[in-house]
Amino acid sequence: MSAVGIGVIGVGVISDTYLENLGRFPDTEVVILGDLDVERARAQAEKHGVAGFGTAEDVLAHPGVDLVINLTIPAAHIAVSRAAIAAGKHVWTEKPIGLDREGAVELVTEAKAAGLRIGSAPDTLLGPGFQAARRAIEEGRIGRPLFAQTVFQTQGPDLWHPNPGFLFAQGAGPLLDMGPYYFSALVSLFGPVDRVSAVGTKAREERQIHTGPNAGTLFPVEVPSTIQIVTAFESGQQAQSLLSFDSALERHGIVEIHGTEGSIVIPDPNQFAGRIAYVNPLGVLRDGMSFEQPWIEIEHADLAVGRGLGALDMVRAIAEDRPHVASGELGLHVLDVLLSAQESAATGATVEVASTVAPVPLLPEGFDPFAATL
Repeated sequence: MSAVGIGVIGVGVISDTYLENLGRFPDTEVVILGDLDVERARAQAEKHGVAGFGTAEDVLAHPGVDLVINLTIPAAHIAVSRAAIAAGKHVWTEKPIGLDREGAVELVTEAKAAGLRIGSAPDTLLGPGFQAARRAIEEGRIGRPLFAQTVFQTQGPDLWHPNPGFLFAQGAGPLLDMGPYYFSALVSLFGPVDRVSAVGTKAREERQIHTGPNAGTLFPVEVPSTIQIVTAFESGQQAQSLLSFDSALERHGIVEIHGTEGSIVIPDPNQFAGRIAYVNPLGVLRDGMSFEQPWIEIEHADLAVGRGLGALDMVRAIAEDRPHVASGELGLHVLDVLLSAQESAATGATVEVASTVAPVPLLPEGFDPFAATL
């Protein structure tokens, strides 16, 4: 065997980091780029030393492509992924896997029937930070996990993005834009979600673009720009999550897991590495005793990896006949959870989550992205 041939559809901003990383992994070779704007595909191909470029159809028809990486806009994710499956290609898609349950179910079902794999971002779950944190929890550093708290709060992408309207439109907002990172992490730690309750609000009905050529232009806010979610897992654990584009206080990347024997902070789920540290219980407090709890740091590897790691794990998992970490089934379940939270916020009712997912595997011990294994 040799490096797996990859075709990329959609060469927007996020494609740079994918192409940089996939070009460094000996087990992957990008052979063609496709985009609605063929000239943009040409420019990216020249920039990253990719031999072929063209349209999405050119990527799907290329005989050297075994895996399609779908970096199109979220509204196109399912259609492009299904076309790739129909063409006999494995698929890795950016998050979310899609914007509607029915389409995502059909995609996963079609891939399974064809004997093909679906992988779905985020692949930060494969980063050395999250992997080390999961192992620490499974080793019992905090006893039996009981509940989690996650926080993502910011003033909003309209402060820096030159065209932020789509991030406040149907299919986005902080829930579907940032939620996949936090809920993929929680499901990986606790297993499938049983039910969710949520409340949402908008700070304003319109917001303003602040940078770029359209600065000063107003655009509508179509979805809640702040949402708070209480999640109950099938395993009995709980989580409380805040996702906001309305906060004057910038605070994000917070994931705390609290257990019977301690509490642990783990890396930002939108990053591949970060701080892992835990505290033990205070025990019995007597007069004059300090409430201070010393943090115990957990050191871990900090390999220079990024987006594309999930696709690499998937091609190796196919060769090794093992489950890959960031699976289509995980992406489908997380989408179901997020849409259930959206429905709960709209109706005020607790929503039961219909889907489930098998336990999310850890990466094999000693996984080295820079080794040639195929």
